[in-house]
Amino acid sequence: MLILFAAPALWPAYATILPQALAEAGLTAQIVTEAADPALVDYIIYAPSAPLQDFTPFTRCKAVLSLWAGVERIVGNTTLTQPLTRMVDPYLTEGMVEWVVGHALRHHLGMDRHILNPTHVWDPTCPPLARQRPVAMLGLGALGLAAARALQALNFPVTGWSRAPKVIEGLTCLHGEAGLQQALSTAAIVVTLLPRTPQTENLLNARTLAYLPKGAVILNPGRGPLIDDQALLAALDSGQVAHATLDVFRTEPLPPDHAFWTHPQVTVTPHIAADTRPHSAARVLVENIRRAETGAPLLHLVDRALGY
Repeated sequence: MLILFAAPALWPAYATILPQALAEAGLTAQIVTEAADPALVDYIIYAPSAPLQDFTPFTRCKAVLSLWAGVERIVGNTTLTQPLTRMVDPYLTEGMVEWVVGHALRHHLGMDRHILNPTHVWDPTCPPLARQRPVAMLGLGALGLAAARALQALNFPVTGWSRAPKVIEGLTCLHGEAGLQQALSTAAIVVTLLPRTPQTENLLNARTLAYLPKGAVILNPGRGPLIDDQALLAALDSGQVAHATLDVFRTEPLPPDHAFWTHPQVTVTPHIAADTRPHSAARVLVENIRRAETGAPLLHLVDRALGY
């Protein structure tokens, strides 16, 4: 079996872990970072930032296994006709849940007014309980659902929204335009964990931000283009949105002159909400290779029509 690790910048982190994971699964493979003959490659482990863009020569390839959770940068590649999987890693999910819960609690408890209190104001105002702070979770995939469950465990009332109808036990699930308006209309905190598709780009815009109760908070660890930047800045300036904590942006790194850096009601985190961790990701990759070798269906297969 020949595996092309087509993400050369990431190879040092996987050079020991990936062969170990293959051996533990009883799989024998040669791993290369360059393929002398693409027609001999059985699997491609890939990052969308990698130089490889033409998949046509890889005629024997059984699957392209992405190291990233998001695949919007490659799903439209017409040369990529092989099955494509995205990374769904339990540790990546844990990291995302911790970021979402941490920043939700930061805003819920009003931590900034105590941490950033240079004039030593004594303000004994207590926050409401979590059960009095509704959350709208936009996106109910693996990450969104895990974050929703964690917030529910802290007694936040969570309403989930997705493009298509979903039924999830113990969670109010809405969909479509009417559902989005309903979810946003009571939300004190909005979390965006949707993939980037033509249908989700600028989902939060001047019209939909107006659905929010005045003073809501937005957390975006999903995709930068989910939010119309100018509409968000206008909503922040008017007080319609009290604060936005943003981990993802249309251009990354965020340009030094971007207004988000200096806006007093914006917190920028540098795309750190969740990361692919090699130790656990290697096992996800190997499990999919094992499944393909035994004829079992691949996990986390991308639906090209939906774009994720």
